[in-house]
Amino acid sequence: MKKMISNIPNTDKKRFVIIGGGFAGFELARKLSKCPFQVVLIDKNNYHQFQPLLYQVATAGLEPSAIAFPFRKISVTRKYLHFRIAKVKKIHLDQREVETSIGFLKYDFLAISTGVTTNYYGIKGIMKHALPMKSIPDALYIRNTILKNYEKALNIEDPDLAAKYMNVIIVGGGPTGVELAGALAEMKKYILPRDYPELDFSKMQIHLLQAGESLLNGMADRSSETSLVYLKKLGVNVKLNARVTDFDGEEVWLENKEVLSTKTLIWAAGIQAGKIDGLPENIYGKGTRIIVDRMNKVMGMKDVYAIGDNSIVEGDPDYPHGHPQVAQTAIQQARTLARNMDRKVYSRPQRPFTYKNKGSMATIGRKLAVADLAFFHLKGVTAWVLWLFVHLMSILGTKNRFSVFMNWTWKYFNYDLSLRLLINHRSTPGE
Repeated sequence: MKKMISNIPNTDKKRFVIIGGGFAGFELARKLSKCPFQVVLIDKNNYHQFQPLLYQVATAGLEPSAIAFPFRKISVTRKYLHFRIAKVKKIHLDQREVETSIGFLKYDFLAISTGVTTNYYGIKGIMKHALPMKSIPDALYIRNTILKNYEKALNIEDPDLAAKYMNVIIVGGGPTGVELAGALAEMKKYILPRDYPELDFSKMQIHLLQAGESLLNGMADRSSETSLVYLKKLGVNVKLNARVTDFDGEEVWLENKEVLSTKTLIWAAGIQAGKIDGLPENIYGKGTRIIVDRMNKVMGMKDVYAIGDNSIVEGDPDYPHGHPQVAQTAIQQARTLARNMDRKVYSRPQRPFTYKNKGSMATIGRKLAVADLAFFHLKGVTAWVLWLFVHLMSILGTKNRFSVFMNWTWKYFNYDLSLRLLINHRSTPGE
């Protein structure tokens, strides 16, 4: 006998089930909860995370709670919005059911917004030893790893061996890699020498490896060139056309036979969408993204939609290869779908999704940033201030915004935060 997810009442409202609480899923849940639907949001965590600032958690610049927003903060105030922590096992299209780790759930409408995961391109050594950064636990693990390695380096007499623990290699020259490299470079210059005065930080190397010919693909050429100048100014060793072939936990091999030494390799080089059991193979497109039409409806399916990074919209002449996998795309897709569902209830014509590019930004360090906006390009202090403002206002929750603002203000004046804590997991009671 099937076990149904309990305590979600059957009502006269149509049930809209949303799988995944990222930018797309969370925005859709918020918008639909104001429409005549019963909304059920399913996610493996009980919080929404602001991914653009994960690198600041990884470099001890922000505490995890500052970039996390509990789902139940909105569900408790909206009668017809329900949330459950669960993992989706299978979608039963014929029965219009979602099978999860806590039971089955009927749906009238279904939205898949499961996001993406790290793509290791089949390199087994990278899969085993590299550190991804796609979630708050990942960011905390990176922070712990870096701090542990410095504690170990203190007890090593051989300077070359100690340097292996101090070096950090970042693979991937997109916004995540660039921003992380800049943050680590500032830590090396202003913070770590004060924490570890016994170590020789002239031995520490920060490498940023990019397989392509330029950084920040997708942004303007001048933004790419400016970011390269800024990183070199901060002391980061940037290597372009540097494809990684393997990593054994101590040595990194490049395609050109060069070998680099490190105990810490952070992988920010690629993403891919995951498949869900029960969905046919023909719905997946490039990068295993689910193919949808301009209404965000999955091709060939009734009342099933996909939004966010795990979807690819076909039929938009301005983006024949798919829209950029960024937060703005996900949020705009969610808002379009919510408006169309509201129009559907009242038998009004629906409108296709049209992406409005609001620009791209990346910060490299203090007063160092680049921004490509609709009609002009910014760099330096102006771009940095704009980046701070946009990201601060995008964070959910007044308390979180205040916390981030205070952390940034404190750091601006003294380059220091009291977040460099080693918090280890205790797996067994009494340890």
